[in-house]
Amino acid sequence: MEKEKLKELIIGHKEKFLSRGGLVRREVQDKIANYIPQREILIITGVRRSGKSSLMKLLCDDLLSREDVLENDILYLNFEDERFIPFTFQDFEPLYETFIELENPQGRIYLFLDEIQNISGWEKWLSRLYEFENVKIFVTGSNASLLSSEVSTALTGRNRQIVTWPFSLREFLTMKGVIIDAKTLYKRQNKVEIKRLFKEYLEAGGFPEVLKIRDTTLLEQYYKDIIYRDVIARHGIKNIKELKELTLFLAANPGTIQSYKNMQRIIGVRSQNTVKNYLEALNDVYLFFPMDLFDYSLKRQIYNPSKIYCIDAALSNSISFKFSRNIGHIYENIVFLELLRRNKELYYWKSKKGREVDFIIKEGLNITEAIQVCFSLEDEKTRQREMQALIEAKDELRAERLTVITDDEESIGQGVINIIPLWKWLLQ
Repeated sequence: MEKEKLKELIIGHKEKFLSRGGLVRREVQDKIANYIPQREILIITGVRRSGKSSLMKLLCDDLLSREDVLENDILYLNFEDERFIPFTFQDFEPLYETFIELENPQGRIYLFLDEIQNISGWEKWLSRLYEFENVKIFVTGSNASLLSSEVSTALTGRNRQIVTWPFSLREFLTMKGVIIDAKTLYKRQNKVEIKRLFKEYLEAGGFPEVLKIRDTTLLEQYYKDIIYRDVIARHGIKNIKELKELTLFLAANPGTIQSYKNMQRIIGVRSQNTVKNYLEALNDVYLFFPMDLFDYSLKRQIYNPSKIYCIDAALSNSISFKFSRNIGHIYENIVFLELLRRNKELYYWKSKKGREVDFIIKEGLNITEAIQVCFSLEDEKTRQREMQALIEAKDELRAERLTVITDDEESIGQGVINIIPLWKWLLQ
């Protein structure tokens, strides 16, 4: 690649990257701050448009607030820029040398490399750079296989992975200027405002740009970009019709138990293995997530069907057009995503009597919590069903805490089962 073109890319990308304003501090920033002094390459993955580039900007801002880091020490490049199309593995070293020549950095160098998986062999160059240069490297990518077997081999012991998710409710409230502290939830006026904003969050989802400009029509474009640019292009899927039918079916039925056989029948593919491959591709790009049944028998756990959730409840709504009929499953999907943000090991579970618990949280060898998500407990039969399933989880699994997450009912500390509204649980 020509040197003058490399200079143009370095200067142009950096100028845009260092522009300030309009960014919401992410909850994961404090965790990442602990890793910055360490040498490991920080690999930031997550669904497209979840804020990976913005997170790198925020991390860069934090660095530049220190006296020992200057703008000359920063290199940022986004490899989704079409001007990188002729760029190959052999161009990495000339690129780095051009940066040194342009900026003349004096201290530790900070490399921010967006969507680097577009360049084959990137991990070998970073491994060599890590070995011989005083650098801190940040890398982003929109697929979980960014750490494939080849990449893992090249970067063994040299990387740390962080997943970015769409905004949590707390991050959305921060964007709206609402600060949550110990007293906030006890003030009536604050509760009214938070519940109003929660409804907005429920309808718009957590994608930062959608929330910022209040335009949910963006979600359909996000869906197309994920399907065509991330799933089809990177996984070589040829039957687009089958793939789209599967995604639409999953979006319309979030949080439901789905076997490969059932999905094969519904979308009309030849084999269950094809369905499995599609699901693995959708999971790789963080669009849909399977959750296994908990069982002390690993064999039964593997052979039972999974529940499948979408990366964003509003995205699920926008492509399936079934919001009003699925409010209970939408709430369940939101709880699932929040538990992922909290790095919980998750399962669903069925008691010996066949009663289902939505979420079982496992820590080490212990079941620390059993959670039911139920929009309303007003119907007595529904109430008894949900409560009895939790009691059976306590008896059979020795679950330490029992929780029902609802729309608006609350009862904390008045029995063995705590009942809490979703908006309040999300802010715990």
